[in-house]
Amino acid sequence: MEKSGILSWIKTSGTTQRIPVEWVKVNDGDTIAVIYKGSRERVRFLLVDSPETSHPRLGEQPYGEEAKEFTRNLVENAQNLELEFDIGPNRDKYGRLLAYVYVDGKMIQEELLKKGLARVAYVYPPNTRYVDQFNAIQKEAQQKGAGIWEIENYAQEDGFHPELLNEKDSKDGNSDDCRIKGNIGSSEKIYHTPDSPWYRQTKPEVMFCTEEEAVKAGFRPPKQ
Repeated sequence: MEKSGILSWIKTSGTTQRIPVEWVKVNDGDTIAVIYKGSRERVRFLLVDSPETSHPRLGEQPYGEEAKEFTRNLVENAQNLELEFDIGPNRDKYGRLLAYVYVDGKMIQEELLKKGLARVAYVYPPNTRYVDQFNAIQKEAQQKGAGIWEIENYAQEDGFHPELLNEKDSKDGNSDDCRIKGNIGSSEKIYHTPDSPWYRQTKPEVMFCTEEEAVKAGFRPPKQ
């Protein structure tokens, strides 16, 4: 990294001044592109994390598109779009601006948390100006079972866990074709199709619709 890049990354702001920017594109629920000081920049929303829509490794996660569309509707219809920096670094390791983002006076982070379309995450001091109020908003969304909080344990400290949605669908009876049982032992993950001799006595931790889906999740068929 060039010296100028390092200096840019460690630059800090000690004020709550809001800087007007022009919207360009919505990349994800928690990332947008804007024109900032005459240049196109990507902006990563501070202190929150939304499910992915097109991650190279994670792919599309449940509620990712909902979060992206929610953010898109906010910025597309905003009269004023503004950024506020915290007191620490205002760029991440990918060169993206780190900011609190406002549309017509409303902070997008707060709106995403209220709808259950983001979780509080990536809390790195000293960029923690609003973390307490974010946690309070998140707690209310959890109590209401809004969005990502509808599925128990889908949103965790280490990220999102889409595999738990299969279990909910099977319990709710919403997926009659998903009859493959996934059982997690002390050291192995094994799946059982209805043809398996151990199918009836197997208590599933997760259900799958296809064997391919089970294998992709790290399960293997039982040994014959």
